[in-house]
Amino acid sequence: MLPATFAARQEFRMPPTGLPQLAEVQNQENDQMQSAETAEQESGFKVLTQAQVASFWENGFLVVGKVLEDDLIQEMRAEYDEEFALGRSGDRPVRNLAVFEDDHDHDEEEGQEMLQFMQISEHNVQFHKLIYHQGILDIIEDVIGPNIQLFHNQGLYKPPHHGGPIFWHQDNAYWRCLPPNLVSCWLTLDDVDLHNGAMQFIPGSHLRPMIHDQAQGSDVLLDMGKLVDDNEAVVGDLPAGGITLHHCQTLHRTAPNTTDRQRRALAIHFMTPGTKSARTGETIPVNFSHPMLRMRF
Repeated sequence: MLPATFAARQEFRMPPTGLPQLAEVQNQENDQMQSAETAEQESGFKVLTQAQVASFWENGFLVVGKVLEDDLIQEMRAEYDEEFALGRSGDRPVRNLAVFEDDHDHDEEEGQEMLQFMQISEHNVQFHKLIYHQGILDIIEDVIGPNIQLFHNQGLYKPPHHGGPIFWHQDNAYWRCLPPNLVSCWLTLDDVDLHNGAMQFIPGSHLRPMIHDQAQGSDVLLDMGKLVDDNEAVVGDLPAGGITLHHCQTLHRTAPNTTDRQRRALAIHFMTPGTKSARTGETIPVNFSHPMLRMRF
């Protein structure tokens, strides 16, 4: 539920285009900054509208849209491809989540691949910078507040034609964090839709934690598919550089990539400081793997 103090967001216009003198530019920039600060103070939000934040907490997810500029998308694609190529050669900790226990002799041309690269930000400077992306952090702040700590991050790659699925699950069934209020930012470097592995969500499912079954034949994946009505699913189509947000208890999945397009995605998982592991009862420390990304105590 949203705090009652949040008011409607005030919009402001960008300064007109053209070639004004330097003093005019400075005055326009100052006015724009003051307008932005006023809007933030009055609404409580930096990027999202009150309706968007309310929708997130009601449904457990939000399709935000494009946040990365085209130049950055191209740069990140090149870095992503290089990192996963290193993973295929054994020089990076990449694993195939689509490999089942009875299929260790996997042929990537015939079998399915759903490649996962945990903590990709610890292996690449550009991805390390990405977890501090101010536009993304502004959006996360709108949802969980100004003190933001990294839980973890991962690259998730589905190749064309044989990209494997991820089954219905709630993230916190894996993580077991308390309080269960972590938020994931799922970012794609390619246009995504249902057919190449866009995110799918079950609205309102974050309001009830569920007991998960082990996916048949998998030593890694959980699967809630037997209890989920696929007709309730909402597909989060996105352009390249777009993001969705979802709560750590929201049921979500991605379908196989059956297209001739790649699906290069990243997931950045955020929490508030003081979050605990239910397994140990201990607070997750601030360290290299779980840095404070923004702090405004």
